[in-house]
Formats: sequence, structure tokens, C-alpha cells
Amino acid sequence: MKKVEIFTDGACSGNPGPGGWGAILRYNGVEKELSGGEANTTNNRMELSAVINALEALKEPCEVELYSDSQYVCNALNLGWAKKWRANNWMRNKKEPALNPELWERLLELCEQHSVKVNWVKGHAGHPENERCDRLAVAQAQKYA
Repeated sequence: MKKVEIFTDGACSGNPGPGGWGAILRYNGVEKELSGGEANTTNNRMELSAVINALEALKEPCEVELYSDSQYVCNALNLGWAKKWRANNWMRNKKEPALNPELWERLLELCEQHSVKVNWVKGHAGHPENERCDRLAVAQAQKYA
């Protein structure tokens, strides 16, 4: 399998509010940038959208090293929360529905197609790719402000 690095970030002005996401895909030293946004969304939806869109851009199953500053995304994947929510019909527990079930469903499908290792990076701490993804996300969010 091809080894790909993916860096992602989401941004939202207000929560909810106008939002954007950015992603960098790197394979064999070649980078591709992706970004998008929505007029009325949340930060978590944008974080998820960044990962989903980056994985959807891959044309074949890959070994992916994913870097995100979203603890929501990283913990839900690394600690198995998202799979538990799906197994419990998108409930976090007996009383609380899991948020963004359609995005989590798509992300879990993509994670089953690829071999994904999830790495958390501290946001706004000088990580070059994370900072670039943040700029892409903010620029998209500003289109809807």
C-alpha cells in the first residue's frame, strides 16, 4: 500500500457559524491542498469534514498517517468511541445521542478502506502543516462570514 501523510484542520467563526476546513495530502514528497466550507456549521463538523474529504481524495487503499489537532476526532477514532456510538445506534450513552452521526458513519467507512494511524498535534503551536491547514480553513470560513 502507498504511504500517505494527511494533515487536517477545521475552523468556525462562532459555534455554530461560518466554517471551513483544510487538508494537506503528502505522498512521495508531493503535496496536494484541499479546502472547503459551509455557511452554518460547527467546529467539530469542520474537523470531521477535513478528514473525510482528505480520505475521499485517495484513489486506492493507502497506509495513512493522519495528523489532526482535534481531540474530538483523534479520541473518537483512537479510543474506539465512534465505533461504540455506531454499535449503539449513534447513542453516546442511554440518554445522549452522538453528534454528527452521518459524518462519523462516512469516516468509519473510509477508515475501513484505508489503514489509518491517527496522531494528535497541538493546534496553534507552530506545527507547519497544522498552521497551513488552519489558514486554509479560516480562509474558507471567511467566504461565508
